[in-house]
Amino acid sequence: MTESAKTGTPTASEVVENRSFFGHPRGLGTLFGVEMWERFSYYGLRPLLILFMTAALLDGGYGFDRTTAGAIVGIYGACVYLASLPGGWVADRWLGLQRSIWYGGIIIALGHLSIGLSAIFKQPAFFLGLVLIVIGTGLLKPNISAIVGDLYPGGGARRDAGFSIYYMGINTGAFLGQIVTGYLGERVGWHIGFGAAGIGMVCGLITFKIFAQRTLGPIGTDVAVPPAEQQKAKKIALSVLGAIIIAVALVGSGVVPFNPVAVAAYSTAGIISIVILYFAYLFVLGGLSPDEKKRIVVIGVLFLAAATFWSAFEQAPTSLNLFARDFTDRVVFGFEMPATWFQSINSFFVIAFAPVFAALWVWLGKRGISPSSPAKFTAGLFMCGVAFYVMLLASNKVIAGGGGSIVKVSVWWLTGSYLLQTLGELSLSPVGLSSMTKLAPRRYVGQMMGVWFMASAVGNLIGGLVGGNIDPEKLELMPVLFYRTAMSLFVATGIMALLIIPLRNMMKSSEVTDH
Repeated sequence: MTESAKTGTPTASEVVENRSFFGHPRGLGTLFGVEMWERFSYYGLRPLLILFMTAALLDGGYGFDRTTAGAIVGIYGACVYLASLPGGWVADRWLGLQRSIWYGGIIIALGHLSIGLSAIFKQPAFFLGLVLIVIGTGLLKPNISAIVGDLYPGGGARRDAGFSIYYMGINTGAFLGQIVTGYLGERVGWHIGFGAAGIGMVCGLITFKIFAQRTLGPIGTDVAVPPAEQQKAKKIALSVLGAIIIAVALVGSGVVPFNPVAVAAYSTAGIISIVILYFAYLFVLGGLSPDEKKRIVVIGVLFLAAATFWSAFEQAPTSLNLFARDFTDRVVFGFEMPATWFQSINSFFVIAFAPVFAALWVWLGKRGISPSSPAKFTAGLFMCGVAFYVMLLASNKVIAGGGGSIVKVSVWWLTGSYLLQTLGELSLSPVGLSSMTKLAPRRYVGQMMGVWFMASAVGNLIGGLVGGNIDPEKLELMPVLFYRTAMSLFVATGIMALLIIPLRNMMKSSEVTDH
């Protein structure tokens, strides 16, 4: 009898070789399910935030102005991804990947419980819940992606395909979450919607508890540092957690003033500075070989491209969400759809097209003509640029209506824009996840996943800052916003196109290929 048969836990090689999940390792199915439920909770909550905070007090909201509410949504989304860097560090230095996922899920569930209780305990419980979700997601998000990469030690097109399937799980959860919580939140009660989002995370925890040991085995359980270093990391992590608790208490009690718009603006510059300093640290003190330094250069360029992409894409919960509510005719067959349902369009298209993209990468890879990661990024930026050009046309149509009443446009404008954004996302996001696991030096893989998610943090902050520009009383700002967004994407497309060959050569010289 083998050791794995005795313990019920498969070995790492058995985990990798068991391809019972649509031709992929069985553990991918477990991670698919956990991430699906976690994204159900995250995306189920996110689109409700700006609508809830800007709703009048009589309607159960907080009555915040759009600029403030948009900035808060941006800060929340940015912090979720920003927390991925320390979350990856904690996994690398103390908990390991699997334990980080488990404890992160528990903290997220507690965060949703706190937001649900804000019906009783008001704003302090609401904002405490957001902070807990940030901390928990920082532990869970980068480390579950890192384990997906570990299921494909040989890399190649199969890893890209695996990440595309995993990405489909993310969007299955996002689609269902926004449909369920959107309807409950807008039509039944805000806190009913918040509670439904929290139930999703509990389902994710149950899935992980039942299947992780049998399908992941030892993958993601080891910590590649000595016990003394682990204890040091534990002390640092708990000290930082204590500082966060004190800071939240001071802000919540009003002792420390908090200006969301100013914080969002300064945070954008701060995150970019942190990334630059981190890359400088790796080059000088990271003990990297020349080949590893080349890989870090490629990661840096992909980071900048991703940050530009997400700065546009992450306008979904703010400016595009408000456009759906204020300027879109949402009546279909006599039924007026909740505004938040438009947030699920992107997820629906990802579910529909992710298998197509996964099959495409494998098909091209087998024929030796697979586009490089930089080429895929270039295509993603271009398609997102076209998507926001569509929104420019839609906003001009709203303004051209004129008159004393607000002109609303067809649902097809937003639908077409989300379709193009989705095609761009599938060309960039799962490929970016896969590239981080391929390019990152092994001892920094968790932290590099954190760096990747910091690009999304920048996008959330900018998306939150511009959210107030979608306002029935400021119609002239809409086309300016969408024009600038589209042009920035087209400029980034041109720059990436010029860098495709140099970056591809650097990846080849470092023995990192895409097929």
